[in-house]
Amino acid sequence: MSVPSRVTIVEVGPRDGLQNEKLALSPQMRAELINRLAAAGVIRIEAGSFVSPTAVPQMAGTDQTLALILKQNLRLAVLVPNLRGLADALAAGVDEIAVFAAASETFSKRNINCSIEESLQRYAEVVAEARRHGVSARGYVSCVLGCPYEGAIDGARVVSVAGALLEMGCFEVSLGDTIGVGGPLQARRLVERVARVAPLDRIAVHFHDTYGQALANIFACLETGVSIVDSSIAGLGGCPFAPGAAGNVATEDVVYMLQRMDVETGVSLDRLLAAGAFACAQLDRAPASRVAQAYGARASLSKSYAATGLRSTTRGK
Repeated sequence: MSVPSRVTIVEVGPRDGLQNEKLALSPQMRAELINRLAAAGVIRIEAGSFVSPTAVPQMAGTDQTLALILKQNLRLAVLVPNLRGLADALAAGVDEIAVFAAASETFSKRNINCSIEESLQRYAEVVAEARRHGVSARGYVSCVLGCPYEGAIDGARVVSVAGALLEMGCFEVSLGDTIGVGGPLQARRLVERVARVAPLDRIAVHFHDTYGQALANIFACLETGVSIVDSSIAGLGGCPFAPGAAGNVATEDVVYMLQRMDVETGVSLDRLLAAGAFACAQLDRAPASRVAQAYGARASLSKSYAATGLRSTTRGK
């Protein structure tokens, strides 16, 4: 089977990644990271969220972050949980919002303190109000391949929630394996089921790499025709409501894989690596990206050879 010739990267690190890191970056540092990602060629970026700073202190000051971003040719989105969050987002002049539903009743109740049906009713109001102001809305479905509380999730429920989000006016739905338990065939079959209620160009995939399956899952979904992939710079973040969940798949790893497949992304890998290094330096952590680790090791080896006067026999391929 073939894969799309071009894939759109939706960078979620500045929101989904940073909100789950222990250290909180200032609005200024978050804006700097976003500007560096934009300089690398990433044009769709989740810039933050308008939620209670008590609940998610890492996202405090999202309005300040937005004001500092160089917005040329960028599509910036912010997560909003309700009409209050939407009002704050509109006041900040956003062009795109995101709403977050779950395919697991237990996860929904523990995460946003309401049932799936209640959350969809709430989001229908949010999306309608956003569209009334000319703001587009993206819909997320979490726990599509497994839940930390319920285990396996019925694919029919995922299809139902995804369909509801699209019906209420979301232009796109992102299918999230929140705890990273899915495998390639499972992921592909789920996308094929959702594609019965949604065009493939309105479906995105969002994988966490808990069991090291994220890239394989993405590839399997690309074979169905999906061409929108969520990822997080340096593999930042996790999920506080999903014990043991690792971070999102690293943007560097996704872009490297796509480049090796001659799939266009419009993203510079070198600049992306630099943006990831910047983020990790601010967070005092190592990148989870395998590509970043490999490039770092190669650079260290070259410096070591240079210091000893020997020539490295390592060659890039």
